[in-house]
Amino acid sequence: MTEAQFNQIVDELMFSIEESIDDSGADIDYENTAGMLTITCEANGSQIILSRQPALGEVWLAAKSGGFHFKLDAESTKSLWRNTVSGEPLIEMLTAACLAQSGEQVNFDF
Repeated sequence: MTEAQFNQIVDELMFSIEESIDDSGADIDYENTAGMLTITCEANGSQIILSRQPALGEVWLAAKSGGFHFKLDAESTKSLWRNTVSGEPLIEMLTAACLAQSGEQVNFDF
């Protein structure tokens, strides 16, 4: 995969995350700048950060629970990002991080 293809896929991922937050009605804000999506839980000011790492072909997640790396599962029929250590999907880990840090459920659709 080229860097341009990787960036296009990650742009779509980040946009989908933003739409899911908007659709949830949760008191969560976000800012997308310079390839990094910062999610702020308004109740306590805690943040969840997603950043792209094109050289590695990874997306990184930083939350109170720790830092995690995700790679696109080449065998999946859809864009499934998996934790490089545990294999857990990004969608599940991001959902859990938002719930733990904001106390609100966001149903991500990516």
